Amino acid sequence: MEIVTKRLVLRPITQADAADMFEYSKHPSVGPNAGWKPHESIEETRKLINTLFLGKDWLFGIVLSGKLIGTVGMIGDTKRENKNVRMLGYAMGYNYWGNGYMTEAAGALIKRFFAQTDFEAVTCCCYTFNERSQRVIEKLGFVFEGILHMAEMRYDGQVFDMKSYILTRSEYDKKI
Repeated sequence: MEIVTKRLVLRPITQADAADMFEYSKHPSVGPNAGWKPHESIEETRKLINTLFLGKDWLFGIVLSGKLIGTVGMIGDTKRENKNVRMLGYAMGYNYWGNGYMTEAAGALIKRFFAQTDFEAVTCCCYTFNERSQRVIEKLGFVFEGILHMAEMRYDGQVFDMKSYILTRSEYDKKI
C-alpha cells in the first residue's frame, strides 16, 4: 500500500532504504528523542529494517523527492491491554524538522488507518522534553491524557516521564 500526500509518498520500507535511513538515524538528535541510540553502522540499520519494518502492515517510509527522510507507522500499544488500539510512532531526519512533513505524513496515515480498519483509537506518547513531537501530536488532534511518570528507560539507562495522548475514532470523525 502507498499513501500519497501533497509533498510526500508513504510506502513500505525495503532494504534499498538502508543508506537513507542510516543517514538520518546516526544523527545525535534523532534517536534519543524517541528512545533509541543513534545508529553506529549501516549494518545496524539493515538489521533494524529486517526485524522491525520488512513485511509489516501500517509501517511506512516517508519519501520526499525520491529520498527516504523518515518513518511513520501504527504499532501495538505496549502501555495498554486493548487489542483495538494502536500507537502512532515516527522518526524524521534532523535536516527535515520544522517543515510540517511529519504532521502531513502522520495525518495522512491516520486518515487511511481509520478509513480501512475497525480500530477504536490511536495513541501516541513522547518524552516530556520533546516539544517538537508534542506539537505534531497536538496538531493531529490528539487529546492529552496525562503524564506517565518514570515510564521508560532509554537505551542509555536514563529514565524519563512520558506524555500520553489519544485520538479516538469518534473524536476523529467529529473533526473531519
